[in-house]
Amino acid sequence: MLKKLFFIVWAVCFVGGWGWWRNDRVNIYDEPRDLPERKMFLHEEGGKSFGLDSFDGEFVIAIFWSRYCAPCLQELSKLSTFQQKTKNSNIKVVMISPASDWVSSAEQKRFLTQFQAGDLEYYVDKKGDLSADLGIFTSPNTVFVNSQGKEIGRIRGSVEWDRDEMVEYIYKLKAKHG
Repeated sequence: MLKKLFFIVWAVCFVGGWGWWRNDRVNIYDEPRDLPERKMFLHEEGGKSFGLDSFDGEFVIAIFWSRYCAPCLQELSKLSTFQQKTKNSNIKVVMISPASDWVSSAEQKRFLTQFQAGDLEYYVDKKGDLSADLGIFTSPNTVFVNSQGKEIGRIRGSVEWDRDEMVEYIYKLKAKHG
């Protein structure tokens, strides 16, 4: 009987706290923030370098992920669906992983294709400077950058990107913060 009571109390606390925990992972700033001053580069398969502020006029959703992160892998196909739903909305999904995860960009492309996400733009954080400058040390982590190249917020942990409520939330976020 005591075990049953303990389990019921534990379950109520866990389920009751779930919504709070999920909302606690979202941090949208009152005012947009400058990206770190030191120029940070992301390298794509063509060898070109980009900073998070390089996508002028686009609302950027930068997903910091790793191939060794189970929640990251669960997000991949959902991110692809999200991108399809928002493709004509000036919203750019940018996948950023540590360069040490990959032997080549072709390997990364094959990996993403295997997880139904071959259509996502992918980059690497060559030396880990971008993640370090942003204070990101876990994955998945999402950084929102408005069309003026300013950071407007973050989400820690995985997201149900393919849900209509999430798509609507991002549209509202973009409308409010650019």
